[in-house]
Amino acid sequence: MENLNQECNESIGNITIEQSGETKPKFITHLKRLKKKIKRLINLIILIIANRIMCIFLPLKDNRVLFLSDVRENFGGNLEYLYNIIPDDKYVKVISVKPDRRVRRSIKEKVRLAYNLSVNKYILLDDFSRSTSHIKVRKGQEIIQLWHGPGAFKKFGHSRSIKNGGNLKIIHPGYKKYTKAITSSEDIRPCYAEAFGINIDRTKATGFPRTDMFFDINLVETRKKEVYSKYPFLKNKKIILFAPTYRGKRVVDADYGFDRIDLDKIYNKFKNEYIFIFKWHPALYNNIVKGIKNGYNLDKYKNFYYDLSKERDINDLLLVTDVLITDYSSVIFDYAFINKPIIYFAYDLEKYKEERGLYFDYEEYIYGQIAKNDDELIEAIKLKDMALDKRNKFIEKFLGACDGHSTQKTYDWIFGNK
Repeated sequence: MENLNQECNESIGNITIEQSGETKPKFITHLKRLKKKIKRLINLIILIIANRIMCIFLPLKDNRVLFLSDVRENFGGNLEYLYNIIPDDKYVKVISVKPDRRVRRSIKEKVRLAYNLSVNKYILLDDFSRSTSHIKVRKGQEIIQLWHGPGAFKKFGHSRSIKNGGNLKIIHPGYKKYTKAITSSEDIRPCYAEAFGINIDRTKATGFPRTDMFFDINLVETRKKEVYSKYPFLKNKKIILFAPTYRGKRVVDADYGFDRIDLDKIYNKFKNEYIFIFKWHPALYNNIVKGIKNGYNLDKYKNFYYDLSKERDINDLLLVTDVLITDYSSVIFDYAFINKPIIYFAYDLEKYKEERGLYFDYEEYIYGQIAKNDDELIEAIKLKDMALDKRNKFIEKFLGACDGHSTQKTYDWIFGNK
């Protein structure tokens, strides 16, 4: 119940109620937040009770695999690659996904999830899931973190706790329940072990399954055709893909410095040669869709700016990209295989390093130009610096286990096949 107590403490918080008319809206906002948190706690209590009862009366089923994600509207990524390789005649495969952690499952879905968390031997994740934090991990049960982005860039999990002086309130104790976690190279196993609060022998450099596509020429061509078929306006144009990470301590507060980019200036410079695609981080995109944050109004820039953030997986878009602009996003690891120019629009580099923390020095990551304002960004796009030596060292350090066979290696490690 330690986890639940921590959840209660985080959820109730400190609410100050003032009597003046001016503070009423603030009080109402606090009240709404408290109501949501109480509902969340009730749901967690129901899950905990249901899980404990089911663990007593229902046996653990060795042939069942749960693919669980609380940040996906559509099934994909490492989860999908593992799903496709697991034989149907040996395992019962169950999928449970939702587009955002704030989306509530129906009563029927909650009961079904509680059942699967209780009886499925294998629980595969691609991100943090609050549900797994409060279940009882049964003897022989496996909770495996496949994660969503290869490499180790900005600190996460317990690594952020260490960065912030041991303040464990910013992470969740559920990480420690992982029995296995995969990484994309041998060199970053210590990073994942630290982030998840597990022993390093629970991690293995199998490579990330979804990177296998970059080694399959036929599949790459097929995916390209699918992108052009879905978005025909991309044909016969060079493509700039803008895919930064979000700003903010929590995903629910995800934001970005939208005022940092002069849309007019970039439009006037590149409108005849390029198409410019925005691909916001899923957490930020969800906030934009919900109206919590205001993104760009692109209406007056027809045939140049497009927002394709609804595409959950970025890999297919990377295949048709000519220049990638990002900052501290793990997309740099996938893009290393594309062999095209990359630009780091790191206007807040020092602040970000101090507040969020990086696993390695920023210079060890970059294999392209850094830009901190519009003018530098425009010049970097023109330059198209490939930085081949840095790129090769980067791949060796962070993606050494990604060799086109990562799905098979991951399957073998988890399910014990030789």
